[in-house]
Amino acid sequence: MRVSVFGLGYVGAVSCGCFAHDGNDVIGVDISEEKVRLIEDGRAPIIEEEIGEIIAAAVQSGKLRASTDVAAAVLDTELSVVSVGTPSNPNGSLGLHAIERVSEQIGAALADKPDRHVVVVRSTVLPGTVRKHVIPILERASGKRCGDGFDVCFNPEFLREGSSVRDHYDPTFTLIGCDDEEVGRRVARLFEPVKGETYFSGIETAEMVKYVCNAFHALKVTFANEMGILAQSMDVDSHRVMELFTKDTKLNLSPYYLKPGFAFGGSCLPKDVRALMHKAHESDLDVPLTRSIMKSNASQIQRAIDLILGLQKKRISILGLSFKAGTDDLRESPLVNVTEALIGKGFDVMIYDRNVSVARLVGANKDYIENGIPHIASLMADDLRLAVEHGELLVIGNNAAEFAELPGLLREGQTVVDLVGIGELADLPGVDYRGIAW
Repeated sequence: MRVSVFGLGYVGAVSCGCFAHDGNDVIGVDISEEKVRLIEDGRAPIIEEEIGEIIAAAVQSGKLRASTDVAAAVLDTELSVVSVGTPSNPNGSLGLHAIERVSEQIGAALADKPDRHVVVVRSTVLPGTVRKHVIPILERASGKRCGDGFDVCFNPEFLREGSSVRDHYDPTFTLIGCDDEEVGRRVARLFEPVKGETYFSGIETAEMVKYVCNAFHALKVTFANEMGILAQSMDVDSHRVMELFTKDTKLNLSPYYLKPGFAFGGSCLPKDVRALMHKAHESDLDVPLTRSIMKSNASQIQRAIDLILGLQKKRISILGLSFKAGTDDLRESPLVNVTEALIGKGFDVMIYDRNVSVARLVGANKDYIENGIPHIASLMADDLRLAVEHGELLVIGNNAAEFAELPGLLREGQTVVDLVGIGELADLPGVDYRGIAW
């Protein structure tokens, strides 16, 4: 392919070198004449393992060259990769000056280009930036319409400084956000030599994935540091603890617990986080991330309550009371908090949970529901159909298997507040479906 890469920083320089190394004809473009001169001399404009040799070989073979001429680069290539910087503004907002400027320049060049062109944004930008900023600028400057005279995709990069060449060739996956998957597959040809699966999504989804990844990486660093100082305060080897922690790829490092939904509860997580916080307080340690866990969890519970109250429905059915499907454990179930709030506000509440039938409970759970929350016990129904019929508004609290029957039980005019993500309910005709975080 004939490719132009705009911006010769870390991402752009590595992209230029690797794309050319893979046999593409590449033009690197930058406003810095010094960076352009370095590329033309076969030298890398960055310090990065392997890239110097790759760029030197690519220039020597004629596969890579550099220029400050935007128009010539666009006219001489079929695909343009935008990898300019998006630094923070003083107030923390995203600085879009460079990406807006290069979009204007590429658009002006497209005005004189008869062939269809693909613009691939790799710069890290917030969801909506490509559609609300980049595409309108390209259209205005070119006089053409996206999807007609040119196409735009978003391709987030996951390169780490110090190992970016290895990361380019051995990513976990390649993601291409596009409105037209055929265009996305053209872009995917650039990444045929690399390992990992290629996935396609909407543009905004791809933009968001990049931020989710980086926020999670920041979260992991902060979490490990806080666990480290807590371990140190108890004379425990923190490095060994985290080494063993990461051996669990079933729960600790996995998709588990990473699906947007409702608050956590049960007999373990709340009490264990509180115990850590108490120990930190005893040791005069500040662990703000860990401290915020319970606060954030409480905010999610309040968010659900506010959503339900805002719908102003008098008769409410709670489907699922235990903190997790398949258990009768009500200890610190966030659904109990929600139910108590609704009862306190005077709503007509009915509760269904097959595993929390009062007659079947024993031990601590029986004692808890009979003595701790007897007002809730008196509102429980044994029949799912009866509970569905009762509610103007249904609150789905867990993903119990029997809730697969709900599409056949719901009636037109009912409202559903889904706290767990039973997706097939979203498209039922006549049902007002609301998700807690989707």
